Amino acid sequence: MFQVMLFLHIIGALALGFYLVLPFVFGAVGKLSLAAQEGTLSAVKSLNRFAQFGLVIQLLTGGYLIGKGSYSVAWMIVVVVLFLLIGALGGVMAKPLKLAVASIRENKGIAAETAKLRTLSVLLSISVILISFLMVFSTII
Repeated sequence: MFQVMLFLHIIGALALGFYLVLPFVFGAVGKLSLAAQEGTLSAVKSLNRFAQFGLVIQLLTGGYLIGKGSYSVAWMIVVVVLFLLIGALGGVMAKPLKLAVASIRENKGIAAETAKLRTLSVLLSISVILISFLMVFSTII
């Protein structure tokens, strides 16, 4: 059962890998045509929802794996805080994405939403890198 949960945990981690490329996507979205911007942001919106489902898989399988392993309390606290941060930032990102797509459809500028999305994506990317580092080097804390 442990191996199955570990496999599902890795699948969930792969779903979160989407957040690693987001800063680059939002850095280039301003150079695209309006139709391409709308398509890109709609795809990001769908992939963000997919990554949120990946987070649910991470929560369930991670809880099982923590119960079977021997991890320090400090490591568990840091991982849970990072997990909650990733979930919160991904959830907060949904509204600016929706507003940006609506602004494009109304031929308005998306500069304000793009700046928010870029900031959120950088924070998400850093959080995913940190939590991945802690998963690999679980004895560091």
